[in-house]
Amino acid sequence: MLRSIIIRLLLLPFSLIYGLVVTIRNYFYDKNIMSSTSFSLPVISVGNLSVGGSGKTPHIEYLIRLLKDHINIGTLSRGYKRKTSGYLQIFQQTKPKDSGDEPLQFKRKFPDIMVAVSENRDIGIISMVRDQPNLQTILLDDAFQHRAVHPHLNILLTEHNRPFYNDFFLPSGRLRESRSGYKRADLIIVTKCPDQLDASERAQIINNINPQEGQQVFFSKYKYAKPYYLFDPKYTFELNNSFQVLLLSAIANTDYLLQYLEPKVDEIVQMEFPDHYDFTPNDIGNMLTYFNRMHKDKKVIITTEKDAMRLNEHKDFLVKNNLPVFVLPIEVEFMENDGAKFNQAIQDSLISFES
Repeated sequence: MLRSIIIRLLLLPFSLIYGLVVTIRNYFYDKNIMSSTSFSLPVISVGNLSVGGSGKTPHIEYLIRLLKDHINIGTLSRGYKRKTSGYLQIFQQTKPKDSGDEPLQFKRKFPDIMVAVSENRDIGIISMVRDQPNLQTILLDDAFQHRAVHPHLNILLTEHNRPFYNDFFLPSGRLRESRSGYKRADLIIVTKCPDQLDASERAQIINNINPQEGQQVFFSKYKYAKPYYLFDPKYTFELNNSFQVLLLSAIANTDYLLQYLEPKVDEIVQMEFPDHYDFTPNDIGNMLTYFNRMHKDKKVIITTEKDAMRLNEHKDFLVKNNLPVFVLPIEVEFMENDGAKFNQAIQDSLISFES
């Protein structure tokens, strides 16, 4: 604890410099010294103020499920850690190294929607509309700080256990910009909430956020489904306390995942990697070694949907060695009546759009 405090204090000058640069940039956008581009179709941005996993991917997927049967939608991401550059349309057979893991996950789960990546979001939107002129709405993944695009609707996510209002600038904290950036949001979602959230805590969080006039605050949590076999999703099984689990993950934060798994299984052995890590053959070989050392008769390898995109590249080795790799799928579930209210807010926003 003391060591952590000392490190944060040592990093504080760098945080102040970083914060100053970002604040000046935002000031230029706020005063129209730097301009943002609006488009002739509604653009919905989903992002956060902090680095790390606030749940952007499952919330984008929630929006896809909500809208895909009613309007023609597409998603645009940066394609974090991809080996390609520029604008690229994603297909089911695209390699994760070319697309990034989340965009490929979107395309494989929802093959009928358009998925693209581009570092330059305004060029990306123009290219998507050129390639698919009948697009009606574009979902921007992780674009809250990309102010070159002015979205029709700005959705800000913040984690229940790590809210932006208790954070500080990088690198001593996790904030990518000032806490006051939340004022640009139209809708704010407090994510990864516990199953039970009492009214007093909910009210306290809303009070700490201090929503501006017109801003709406919602609360969501994760809902996990049965794990499915990596190479054939029709094979699923029910977790129970007779299983020993090797948890393979390369995500920003495993706390919420562990809270779900620990009461349901006998033991968890973890193999953790940095977020968006590209698994090497050596890593997969180590996974086999870890798995063979596990002593239970009932043992299984569990990974996340995002990590599954990159594990697919090692299919031959995994199948040859009969490794039972199962994927734990998640969906967003809103608390209490927030789901209906959120859906209505999205519908109202799209209906009110004027090009």
